[in-house]
Amino acid sequence: MTQAPSKVLFDLDGTLLDTAPDLAWAVNQVRAANGLCALEFERIRPHVSHGSIALTKIGCNAGEGSHEFEQFRLAVLEIYSTNVARETRLFEGMEELLDDFDSRSIPWGIVTNKPGWLTDPLLQQLNLLSRASVVISGDTIPEKKPHPAPLLLAAARMRAAPQQCVYVGDAKRDIAAGKSAGMYALAALYGYIGADDTPSDWGADAFVRSPLEVSAWLASF
Repeated sequence: MTQAPSKVLFDLDGTLLDTAPDLAWAVNQVRAANGLCALEFERIRPHVSHGSIALTKIGCNAGEGSHEFEQFRLAVLEIYSTNVARETRLFEGMEELLDDFDSRSIPWGIVTNKPGWLTDPLLQQLNLLSRASVVISGDTIPEKKPHPAPLLLAAARMRAAPQQCVYVGDAKRDIAAGKSAGMYALAALYGYIGADDTPSDWGADAFVRSPLEVSAWLASF
């Protein structure tokens, strides 16, 4: 691709928003209710981008597929759904980045695997829902990342060609989805990168260590 990108799409958890404190809190609330000790935050944080099943795998002593496992997962989601913005905030530097985009009329949006019934209230409480040009949640269409369809839908709703877009995410599936969609893809190293993750193998066009580096990357064209 040689066309300079003019639209920016973000993953949600671990890229746009630091949601780990609230999700970790919900996991530990359920553990406490089941007579289990709290897990250290740093143990939970790398799993947040991978959804409720990943969080339940580390939070619940029951095996995946069991009734106990599913009950734990649903309890985490129930608690989280009423506490989505206790401590969740934009990552440091993200507010300045979004303000810069808004001032320069650079459209930005969100593509996440998080379901809409959690995504929309969270964005609403943080006054981001009306600012985003498009929000594609994990249940907007049947396909989820790493399938490119959600990203292609976001581009279409922004009236943009895929090659005009850059997708920023902190997981391998984010980069895979972006590249499969024909977009630029940036790996957010400030996000929820686990010790076993190897972002250098993901095929990203570049790495950003803070949100403001996205602006610097765009300026490089």
